[in-house]
Amino acid sequence: METFNIVDLFFESAKKYPDKTAIIYRENEISFSEFKAQVQDTSTHFANKGINRGDRVLIFVPMSIDLYRIVLALFNIGATAVFLDEWVSKKRMEECCKVAQCKAFIGIFKARIFSFFSSELRKIPIKLSANYSRTPDKMVGTVKTQLSDTALITFTTGSTGTPKAAKRTHGFLKEQFNALLEKIDPQPDDVDMPVLPIVLLINLGAGCTSVIAEFKASKPDEMNTAKIIQQIQTYKVTRLVSSPFFIKRIAKHSIATGTSFPLLKKIFTGGAPVFPAEAELYTKAFPQTKTEIVYGSTEAEPISSIEAKELVKEKENILQKGLKVGQPYRKANVKIIEIREDIISCTAEEELSRLVLPEGKIGEIIVSGPHVLREYFNNEKALKQNKIFINEQCWHRTGDSGYVDSEGILYLTGRCNTLIYRNNLTIAPFIYENYFQTLENVEMGTLLQLNNKLTALVEVKNENAKTEVREKINTLDILPDAVVFIEKIPRDPRHNSKIDYAKLSSLVSK
Repeated sequence: METFNIVDLFFESAKKYPDKTAIIYRENEISFSEFKAQVQDTSTHFANKGINRGDRVLIFVPMSIDLYRIVLALFNIGATAVFLDEWVSKKRMEECCKVAQCKAFIGIFKARIFSFFSSELRKIPIKLSANYSRTPDKMVGTVKTQLSDTALITFTTGSTGTPKAAKRTHGFLKEQFNALLEKIDPQPDDVDMPVLPIVLLINLGAGCTSVIAEFKASKPDEMNTAKIIQQIQTYKVTRLVSSPFFIKRIAKHSIATGTSFPLLKKIFTGGAPVFPAEAELYTKAFPQTKTEIVYGSTEAEPISSIEAKELVKEKENILQKGLKVGQPYRKANVKIIEIREDIISCTAEEELSRLVLPEGKIGEIIVSGPHVLREYFNNEKALKQNKIFINEQCWHRTGDSGYVDSEGILYLTGRCNTLIYRNNLTIAPFIYENYFQTLENVEMGTLLQLNNKLTALVEVKNENAKTEVREKINTLDILPDAVVFIEKIPRDPRHNSKIDYAKLSSLVSK
């Protein structure tokens, strides 16, 4: 069987660009050669502490040079890095720990103090700080892992039930690296600010310098936009890869202050929907920058993409269409199938084809390709619910609804479980979320079915604008039974951009 270790991509970059800066974090810069030496020292340190090939290691370290040193060292010795998001609750963390069953835990001081209050963390036998000791011992070499060996485990954002642990093998990371490398195209002369953690790993494999933003993902509302813009200018950043929330904050600040970014060549954003009104904001703030919006998921990234300037053209007739997310990535095979809540089992392509809907018909988006995650760790139920296997081909059920037009362009109409069926009509609240963003003084809005009433839930920027906003909503073809104004619509904890429908329903039901 073919052997491959994802860390080899980084070592190749270190060989090609030894003196080039790999990562800039706060006031610290480290070259590829220096970083390679630290990764090798850390690998030996971990081996001496009893971490071996195949061991799962939980990491509680913020995005920093230390984080990537630890991750690459674990890859190097064939261990599996297990990640939890910074915003994870204690209950959620303990559920994830039960799934992952880790042998070791590596964390900063605060995280190790926290471990005393967690019964699941206390069960982990090896507990280490983020620091490492250099020893005169012989350096450990790179373990020859197989493509099927697990390198990385991350958890999806779902907040109920057993956590879905995305199992990323060395082979899968290689395919994901190739797919994202083609899509975001980092060059050795680029200086990138990747706020999405996986992208910095790709940069290390591509020989691209990464600047870690002064941004705490667990507290997005505390983002110091002026400070981040100063980083962009000081380090001559040429690319940004981040969530829409992050890009939107920078765009608004730059428009308000008249700040320009002559060196910024490309922006990539994803992880949450970007509607035409927000895309227009991007084009105004970054007129000379190619801004691309990527659609994908934890299990399949990318699926498709569209440039902001193309999306802006979709401002008209937004209530007749879904959200245009562009041409599918060339290695992504996309189909639209009937929306079903039950498990779909197909043993042959002919069976699946009977579920496929014609162009223009809304259904569930499914995707297959070499960069599509094939399995979850210790979660057979999630595997059956979210995957369709036909021989060796794996189709991932995204849970998103949408359609493909006559030109093969993909459109989103929201999550399948948010669609509302009323008077023989299928109502996609997602489309109305697009409409609400176009209304003056509206920050965000959606539709929910509450107590058998179609209810518009709206967050306004100006309390005095409620009457005007209500009047505009009451001109819609599909009239809601009620309009409710919410002080703050709950967002997803990972990107702070998508509506958290479960929390919103709970909030308005009280």
